[in-house]
Amino acid sequence: MAALAWLLIPLMAGIAAGLWGSWTNRTRRIRGDGPELDGYNRFREAMERTTSGT
Repeated sequence: MAALAWLLIPLMAGIAAGLWGSWTNRTRRIRGDGPELDGYNRFREAMERTTSGT
């Protein structure tokens, strides 16, 4: 009986992880690459300004 209890612990943890993962993916909105690319462009422009000044 104790062995069965030890087998149920990972099973319940796996079920809980699956439910949590599906819930978090359900509430996530797709943003796309827009904000990340805008930030990269600002960074690149700032680095060009600092290197071209010398």
